[in-house]
Amino acid sequence: MAWDWQMFCEDTLDRTVREGCFGTGGDITYLDWMLSAWGWTVSVSLLALLLALVTGVVIGTLRTLPDSKWIVRFGNAWVEVFRNIPLLVQIFLWYHVVPAVFPAMKSMSGFTLVVLALGFFTSARIAEQVRSGIQALPRGQRYAGMAVGFTTWQTYRYVLLPNAFRIIIPPLTSETMNIFKNSSVAFAVSVTELTMFAMQAQEETGRGIEVYMAVTGLYIVSAFTINRIMTFIEKRVRVPGLVAPGAAGGH
Repeated sequence: MAWDWQMFCEDTLDRTVREGCFGTGGDITYLDWMLSAWGWTVSVSLLALLLALVTGVVIGTLRTLPDSKWIVRFGNAWVEVFRNIPLLVQIFLWYHVVPAVFPAMKSMSGFTLVVLALGFFTSARIAEQVRSGIQALPRGQRYAGMAVGFTTWQTYRYVLLPNAFRIIIPPLTSETMNIFKNSSVAFAVSVTELTMFAMQAQEETGRGIEVYMAVTGLYIVSAFTINRIMTFIEKRVRVPGLVAPGAAGGH
């Protein structure tokens, strides 16, 4: 069977080929639709990543606080809940159950609820990495902060977290790539991202090979771009000899 890439230049309504492959005057081609879906995918992924980073850093830090048993338990419970429930189940919970329990959330769009679900799901994984990064630091770094009169907040802010982040950038890179791939489940609640586009476009055109190859390529471009950005950051902030095997700076 011959491939027909010209299908991306077709109008989504009357299937006529548009010159230049982009619609005009309100017309939409399959290429327009795919690029719009890619925009939704990137938007969901970046917003969820921001939420995951902020929440993950906070929860991961709380899990290493000394003499704070109940705070540590709260952090542990957060990680266990959000890490052990499948992402698709969490999305349905946010979409169907949470608004029923909290009526104020009924006005939230599916896009917002997907960002919350994906962000909190990933935050549990990032929290575990932050905890591990802090505990991988030499114990003396915490004591050094205390010795110069830093409060617990200042010790984390100026000593522990900056060094821990340098350690966890490689696994954090994997999580940033995963969040782009995991965003594909947003189709389950009718967010028009790449996966939903692929499912609908291949049904309308009968060109599943072309559609899924193009969508796969966009996922690869997205993940590879974030990988290169994180690799650049890692090289810029790397401190040779920072990691101390078998150390436990978090306690």
